[in-house]
Amino acid sequence: MSRASLRAAMTAALVVGGMVTIAAPASHAADNTGLIASFGITSTWGTGFEGGYTVTNKSIHTVSSWTIAFTLPAGEAVTSSWNGTVTHSGTQYTITSPSWETPLAPGDSAPVVGLDFSYSGSVVQPAGCLINNGPCAGVPADTVAPSAPSGLAVRATGPGSVTLGWNASTDNVGVVGYQVYEGSSVIATTSGTGTTATVTGLLPGSSHSFSVTALDDSNNQSAHSATLTATAGTGTTPGVAAPFIDLGAYPTPNLTQIAMTTGLRQFSLGFITAGSTGCAASWFNSFDPGTAWDRADFDSLRAMGGDVRPSFGGEAGTELALACTNTTALQAQYQKVVDAYALDRVDFDIEGAAAADHASIDRRSTAVAAVQAAQRAKGRDLKVTLTLPVLPSGLTADGLYILNSAKSHGLNVDTVNLMAMDYGDSTAPNPSGKMGAYAIQAATSTRAQIATVWPNLTTAQTWAMLGLTPMLGQNDTTSEVFTIADAQQVLSFAQQNHLGELGFWDVTRDGNACNGSLNDCTNIPQTPYQFSKLFATYAG
Repeated sequence: MSRASLRAAMTAALVVGGMVTIAAPASHAADNTGLIASFGITSTWGTGFEGGYTVTNKSIHTVSSWTIAFTLPAGEAVTSSWNGTVTHSGTQYTITSPSWETPLAPGDSAPVVGLDFSYSGSVVQPAGCLINNGPCAGVPADTVAPSAPSGLAVRATGPGSVTLGWNASTDNVGVVGYQVYEGSSVIATTSGTGTTATVTGLLPGSSHSFSVTALDDSNNQSAHSATLTATAGTGTTPGVAAPFIDLGAYPTPNLTQIAMTTGLRQFSLGFITAGSTGCAASWFNSFDPGTAWDRADFDSLRAMGGDVRPSFGGEAGTELALACTNTTALQAQYQKVVDAYALDRVDFDIEGAAAADHASIDRRSTAVAAVQAAQRAKGRDLKVTLTLPVLPSGLTADGLYILNSAKSHGLNVDTVNLMAMDYGDSTAPNPSGKMGAYAIQAATSTRAQIATVWPNLTTAQTWAMLGLTPMLGQNDTTSEVFTIADAQQVLSFAQQNHLGELGFWDVTRDGNACNGSLNDCTNIPQTPYQFSKLFATYAG
């Protein structure tokens, strides 16, 4: 049997080679919860047999890795494996999840861990199975819900945000988190036993009604707390570090793990473009954002105090506003993404042909302004970042058209983020050791241009409207190399002038810290995530 068909064979419980495939242990594992590993035999022959484990996450938590331990009788041994790393000491075997495997979201199953065995006598299944030190069959389901949270109150307010607090719930096993509701919609989640949550993305000064429920490890949900009406604060928020990360990289980057490693809390996510069917938003022509693909990781990051800003556009694929020639249809695609991920900020990376197409630029401005209006009607704020090509002399005529289009069509622009990279030798001569200075020159030039487009802004407000995003290490223009020293120079400049956003392209390249393809590597001496850890210190 081919390894590709092993999962199907185990799921279907076929009769193969004269033996019935043995699936889950006979302990009602289907009714159990937790991390479950089900063993099945798919074929036997004279001196060996083939089988494997299906690992399923039946908990409410994302599982980043797993380890299966079991024993074999004398006369049996594992001779080969795939989709897992096998070690053993005598008859005690251990399988660990492979490094390339993505975290298991609730309800997901890992690729089947295939095993070939040798044996003498008769076939005996592995015994004493444990996964992450718990029984492979899981644990009996808990059906008792926690008590309802009490004492819901406003603990603090900030610009467009409300911090809520409440008294802890009780449970027969233990509370593992809380959900904050506005009406019937979950708008924030917490993990662990913490009893506070900050709701962001609110229209400053708007009023909202909230309630809270508690969850236990079996996903039992309490009754709602009493409802509380709260008013979002006003004012402005400080700038943040929000580097780009290519979600199309394989394996899909885990934002929560990267945040824990680097200290970063905000990410600009590449990229949403037009799918193969035309006017339909798609993550890099592979996943429909309307299904909230990868949201579990986004919400896990939010529970840490972080957030995401999906980016529409990028260098590759068809820009959505080019594919959607009807403004109403384009607006619907943007709104679909905002709703699927409960977003309060989006980015538009406008480059290449899209940066010079006036019809699509105006169509995008109109559509996004309409989405902003729809969010305001719900008491929600939607901040917009425009990520644009730049030269040390500032935005090109195409970039200025994009800003003026936004203004004339009623689109509120929060940040003009500059792609401080790939200038070319004619506009940035002799760039060695100067890439930080060129980025600062580009920001200074563009700030003056912003002041002409929005003359009512103060100098401080125009600086706060700027973002800088260099390309780490080797740029596509081979003479341009952005070093750690350049990053320190840009960070200092951003802190002195209180820029609204500081980023880079991209986090995966920074983490790999390698030499090779520019898609994967920076091609300079550095340690893993050295740029990320530096930029994570930026506080506006």
